[in-house]
Amino acid sequence: MMRRVLVANRGEIARRVIRTCRRMGVATVAVYSDADRDALHVQEANAAVRIGPPPAVDSYLNIRALLEAARESGADAVHPGYGFLSENADFAAACMDAGLTWIGPTPEAIRLMGSKTAARALALEAGVPLVPGHRPDDQSDDAMDRAVAETGLPALIKAVAGGGGKGMRIVRAHTDVRDAIAGARREAAHAFGNGDLYVERLIEHARHIEIQVFGDQHGHVLHLFERDCSLQRRHQKVIEEAPASAISDATRVALRNAAVALCRRANYTNAGTVEFLVEGVGTTAERFYFLEMNTRLQVEHPVTEAITGLDLVELQLRVAAGDALPITQDDVRSGGHAIECRLYAEDSRRLLPQSGRLLRYREPAGAGLRVDSGVREGQTIGVHYDPLIAKLIAHADTREGALDRLREAVASFEVLGVRTNAGFLRHLLSTPEVRADRADTGFIDVHLPEWAAPPPERIVRAAAALAARLSTPDALRPGDIPDATTAFDPWSRLGVVRW
Repeated sequence: MMRRVLVANRGEIARRVIRTCRRMGVATVAVYSDADRDALHVQEANAAVRIGPPPAVDSYLNIRALLEAARESGADAVHPGYGFLSENADFAAACMDAGLTWIGPTPEAIRLMGSKTAARALALEAGVPLVPGHRPDDQSDDAMDRAVAETGLPALIKAVAGGGGKGMRIVRAHTDVRDAIAGARREAAHAFGNGDLYVERLIEHARHIEIQVFGDQHGHVLHLFERDCSLQRRHQKVIEEAPASAISDATRVALRNAAVALCRRANYTNAGTVEFLVEGVGTTAERFYFLEMNTRLQVEHPVTEAITGLDLVELQLRVAAGDALPITQDDVRSGGHAIECRLYAEDSRRLLPQSGRLLRYREPAGAGLRVDSGVREGQTIGVHYDPLIAKLIAHADTREGALDRLREAVASFEVLGVRTNAGFLRHLLSTPEVRADRADTGFIDVHLPEWAAPPPERIVRAAAALAARLSTPDALRPGDIPDATTAFDPWSRLGVVRW
């Protein structure tokens, strides 16, 4: 086992890795930018090293600075967390070349599965169903136009590199193809440094199901069941749960087997997630397609930990140290239902991140509830990194119980100083479609404009005037009545205005 692990990340995932390392008696080294000098992960590690100024490109994405931090601190292993450099094959290779144990899959596996076209080819070899599509060698606009025509509409134009919904465009009409190609290529080149594209048939009204997998260096591969991540906004996951209760048992077994087969074909080691789209859920035409593979620990791994009782970071450490997986497939058991949501500093109506100082921060607590966070009261949510405040994970015997527990936890979370998406999450967790497990990947995008649409301005202005009159009847002036477009908060407990 490694002696000292450098955690090449920040916030809640850095704290998550530190927590397991501490339990296992492994020392940790935190890294921090100037913006994170007083962050919780810095205080909780055994040692900490500054790696640069606030911009991520100068700190958390700076491979040279991270390797120097490992050398300076005497670390003998690196855990990348998720995000930043976690799926960067060059960083993994550089760590290994420096004599450090890389706590993740091999650089070769990261490169292979990080290319959507190479991953699709491997899936085809492994007998895993693919979404119909084309990836032309000729990347000209004319060739891409022909690929869309051959695939048929509606189609999805996607970046070969990267993920997270970037470099992706939906095309429903032939007149929109050229603009979609240009937009996807431009966004992909900016985000990933690679403007190559491919085309898939758009699978609508589908469920997004992913399988948690683990492999070791001794040829063992197993799955830790599935997660349903269908509740998404602009291709970004919002709610994740395990197990996936909407799909049939036959599909469930086939998905697990397909994920394991793909990992065996890739000689995959450590933690990974194989993602699928499932269409026709609840019908006799239910079938699935390979989407992509994430070669890292996922943000939503706590729901898998909740239902299995396993510590996925511990498994990562043991596999990276060369140990065989301490469990077999028959040892893995699933109990109850777990659901996760992410509390962000965000204006949910405008879909804009927020920044500011946390004047009050109080986490909910209770049986079956877990909160993973990297912030504390008095801390500033800045503009340089993801505005995640906390992840809330609820576990109960039933899905209904987990939903109730999670909604209550969101409602009791106390955050002052920044706007959050708590109201949006409460609303989402209460909708009949979510409660009945009938929401697909397009559910939020379809309904969000309706949910967030302000009422007529005359109603908002009248309510605002009344609220002001009731609170300070002698101080009301005409200019105090807020503009309807800024005052309306659809997620407010009062439901009308923010006053």
